Amino acid sequence: MRKISISLLLVILTTKSFTQAEKITTYIDSLMKTKPVVGLSVAVVKNNKIIYTHSFGYKNLERGISLSNDCMFRIASISKSFSATAIMQLQEQGKLSIDQDVSDLIGFPVRNPRYPDSIITLRLMMSHLSSINDSQGYFTLDAIHPEKNTKWMDAYSNYPPGSKFSYCNMNYNMIGAIIERVSGERFDQYVYNHVLAPLRLYGGYNLDELDTSRLASIYEYRSDSGRFVLSPGAYASRTREVANYQLGYSAPLFSPTGGMKISASDLAHYMIMHSRQGKNVGKRIISRKSARLMQTPLKSDTHYAFAIENSDKIIPGQLLWGHTGSAYGLHSAMFFQPDKKFGFVLISNGVVPGNTAGVNSFLRQAMLLLYDHLIVQRD
Repeated sequence: MRKISISLLLVILTTKSFTQAEKITTYIDSLMKTKPVVGLSVAVVKNNKIIYTHSFGYKNLERGISLSNDCMFRIASISKSFSATAIMQLQEQGKLSIDQDVSDLIGFPVRNPRYPDSIITLRLMMSHLSSINDSQGYFTLDAIHPEKNTKWMDAYSNYPPGSKFSYCNMNYNMIGAIIERVSGERFDQYVYNHVLAPLRLYGGYNLDELDTSRLASIYEYRSDSGRFVLSPGAYASRTREVANYQLGYSAPLFSPTGGMKISASDLAHYMIMHSRQGKNVGKRIISRKSARLMQTPLKSDTHYAFAIENSDKIIPGQLLWGHTGSAYGLHSAMFFQPDKKFGFVLISNGVVPGNTAGVNSFLRQAMLLLYDHLIVQRD
């Protein structure tokens, strides 16, 4: 057998990788022409390393500015996993327990009035098993505070805590306030100091402390006109509200439930941390035990754990862990396979709504292409 030099082998491998990347870029370009889409940023992980990043379409439609890999997005509900990660850190430090009565942690009674003897814990809140609902809104804790809202009882559903899964944004905005009360740090600063900075990631919940020139405009699709309309509310400054900030109560201003701003590639580095059971770039963010808890549903009839859910429907035959997000017209997906060490981040700043297998249908189509051509490398 003829020997190949190491340098020549590297050239061959590099050329093959480039060809695969070139193919998938062409395929997704073609897919975008079949769907109304403003822009798409993707990052693909294989062997717990990012092997492909690319951005398609527009950062700003009105100005015709193309999307680039350093663009940041408000990633919506994928943000919840940052809040859950912070809670696991604080438990490891002995500052709280996920089985504590939330009433003792947040400073006002948190009880379903129909089931007053049933304690609501962080474990139930992070799993959306708390029986709390969003009917009174979730942008302020006043909605559920018995002394602030005469209809606070309606913020609880008519079933006992722990008995039923019901997705609820208020759960995670309350968690943000608890992080502040326990840590003594403002929510946005806690996440930056203890999750983002150790992983050397750029992003955050506080718009006023970010390079806003990197933000991708977000557009909502209007089916009646077939047009995309700018959603300026996606990036709202909180300067005025922060001036009167109440630590341990005002956390919903930063939206712990959905307000993280970050690029697809940096989100992929964060995803790798969870895929590697709490560690990346030489930094352990949470323990292996905490990482496993975040990926283990409490109930056998739900696939949702602590802001990380699992599904074997997105890619047939592959059990993936992760989360989706949707807000203001943006749709996002972060899913990984920890045993096989691959994963995907896809973020669109404007796409037709509608889900398949729990993921925006367009994002799922793109993910299947990425899986086929970059993970299993089908021709």
